[in-house]
Amino acid sequence: MSRTIVEGGAVVAVDDAGTEFDEGHVVIDDDRVVAVGPGSAPPQDGPVRRIDATGCLVTPGLINTHHHLYQWATRGYAVDAPLFGWLTELYPVWARLDAESTHAAASAGLARLAATGCTTTADHHYLFPRGGGDVFGAVVSAADRVGVRLHAVRGSMDRGRSQGGLPPDSVVEDRDEALAATQEAVAEFHDPAPGARVRVAIGPCSPFTVSTELMREAADLARRLGVRLHTHLAETVDEEQQCLREFGRTPVEHAAELGWLGPDVWLAHGVHLSDAAIARLGATGTGVAHCPSSNGRLGAGMARLRPLLDAEVPVGLGVDGVASNESGGMVEELRQSLLLARARYGPEALAVRDALRLATRGGARCLGRDDELGALRPGALADVAVWRLDGLDHAGITDPVAALVLGPPPTVAALLCGGRTVVTDGAVAPELTDELRRASAHVRQEGTR
Repeated sequence: MSRTIVEGGAVVAVDDAGTEFDEGHVVIDDDRVVAVGPGSAPPQDGPVRRIDATGCLVTPGLINTHHHLYQWATRGYAVDAPLFGWLTELYPVWARLDAESTHAAASAGLARLAATGCTTTADHHYLFPRGGGDVFGAVVSAADRVGVRLHAVRGSMDRGRSQGGLPPDSVVEDRDEALAATQEAVAEFHDPAPGARVRVAIGPCSPFTVSTELMREAADLARRLGVRLHTHLAETVDEEQQCLREFGRTPVEHAAELGWLGPDVWLAHGVHLSDAAIARLGATGTGVAHCPSSNGRLGAGMARLRPLLDAEVPVGLGVDGVASNESGGMVEELRQSLLLARARYGPEALAVRDALRLATRGGARCLGRDDELGALRPGALADVAVWRLDGLDHAGITDPVAALVLGPPPTVAALLCGGRTVVTDGAVAPELTDELRRASAHVRQEGTR
């Protein structure tokens, strides 16, 4: 690949030095950033591809730390229900997923994320309907198709309704079966090398769908294999009450008992956390995927974002599955995180640059990739978003970061992942729409509305 130069627009590097230029350039060689500086790039040897960023803001690609891509086939269900009621309605629908519908849903979801500036997504896939085929592989192939980076979390559930859980027995696995399949997924898809486009993490779904034995053994397996851990935790008051009733512990105490705290763990949601729980997450380096739109859609509550950041908990942003966030866009979460933080803690709770940092450096920390993702700096992977800010939607906002975070979601003029162009002028492959419609119709056939 020849060198690529992005120049002519404002550049916000989100690096440790806080590097910003009103007009600057980024030079890319193959899949890495080699230079970031003011004005136009100096002359380069050999062929050069140039991307004109005039009127644009150039940032690192955004990082989505929590998603369920299969849910793109089931938007608009249980629109007024809380989490447990929402899950009860949707589990029978999701039981009809197969590899083809999952691939279509994941492709559409990843394309939407890319069109909203996202270059890396962590997808938590824990549903494996019997006879549904290789649904996990279908998600991985969708990421390759769209061209973005994927942290694929091989989830699992072993507590069906017959064992006191919420999901139907048809979508849960035997514990040994789940652990064996998880190990196979790591062996087949996980790439530990620098610059990896696909990595695999291990992620039993949640305390109310997974046995304590599976949670504990999954943590042991992840550490033997050297991969990260992810699960839902402390999302609702109902979950905390159930944990106290079943185990005599809060969700964070339960996670600690099972070996689920540490710098190799990031947790989805973390809405209902006490001061002691937040301190424990900070002390252990356990990350949190903050999902403000999904938490609002389900009425789960507002995460205690400011105390989490003050305790130095690694916090990234998550879109979450679009059955609980029908927009499915990444850039919207910057604004949502800022508004909810200020609504709870006041106007100084989160600055616009803090919101951008959550979606870049914060996400990279959660995924264990702060050394190569989330910033524009020499040696970092060339995951770059170019945001068009020269139209009516953002006219007159002199600070480009404020325009990005507070204004309407801008068009992505260009999105590069590892130096390769993924999006140009917000364009998404038109065939994905028809594929998604067919996938949605397939899972509706025997689902309930």
